[in-house]
Amino acid sequence: GGSRDMAGEILKFGAMIVDALREFENPVYIYLPPHGELRGGSWVVVDPTINEEKMSMYADPDSRGGILEPAGITEVKFRLPDQLKVMHRIDPQLQLLDTELEMSDMDPDGQAAIKEQIKAREELLKPVYLQAATEFADLHDKTGRMKAKGVISAAVPWEKSREFFYYLAKRRISQDDYVGQLKEADATLSTNAALDILKSMCSADWEDNHAVMDFFTESAGEIAAKIASVKKESIQAKIDALNAELENV
Repeated sequence: GGSRDMAGEILKFGAMIVDALREFENPVYIYLPPHGELRGGSWVVVDPTINEEKMSMYADPDSRGGILEPAGITEVKFRLPDQLKVMHRIDPQLQLLDTELEMSDMDPDGQAAIKEQIKAREELLKPVYLQAATEFADLHDKTGRMKAKGVISAAVPWEKSREFFYYLAKRRISQDDYVGQLKEADATLSTNAALDILKSMCSADWEDNHAVMDFFTESAGEIAAKIASVKKESIQAKIDALNAELENV
C-alpha cells in the first residue's frame, strides 16, 4: 500500500490475479509452508472465498496467517490504556497500592509516593503484559485457529504434503468430472447438490482423499449407473412438466 507498491502497480496486478482466479475453472490449492506467513493484501489476493468451488487453502502447523502480524494486532487492540486497566485489575501489588491511594486521610506527600510506586510497577509490568498479549495474538494466527475459523481446509504437515496433494489432485480430477456429468445429466443440480449425491454413495471418509479416490476407482460402474438414473429422472421430470402444461392449455 506504500508509494513503492503503487509505483510497482502491485494493486493493479493483485486485482488482475483476483479476476483471473474468480473465473478459473480448475482446482487451485494454496499452501502455507513451515514458518511461512500470509498477511494483509497478499491474503486478499488468494483468499479461497474468491472462488469457493475451485479454491482451497492448506497450511503447515508451523505456518501463520492473518491480516496483521501479532505485534500489529496488539498495537491496535491492546493500547497502553488497555494494558494499564488489565494490570490494575490483575496485579495484587497494584491493587494494594490503589487501595492505599484511595485512603482519604493520606497527606499529599504520601499520595505522591504511592503514585510513584504505581508508576514504577506499571513500567515493570509493561513488557510482560505486552509479550503475553503478543503471544495471545499469535495463537489466533496458528493453523488450529485458522482451521477452526474455516479459512483453511486442513492442516497439512510439510513431511506429508507431497502425498497429500498427490491424492487431493487425483481425487479432484475424478470428483470434478463426476460432478460435471451429474450437472450435465440434470441441469437443475448445483455443484453442492451433485457433491451430495456422490457423498451419499461413498462409504469411506469423505475427508480422506486416498479413500475417496479408491471409492471413485472401485465404484466407477455404480457411479455411471447413478448418473444415468439422474438423467432419466431429469428427462421424466421435463416430460411430466410438459404434460402438465398441455393439460392446462
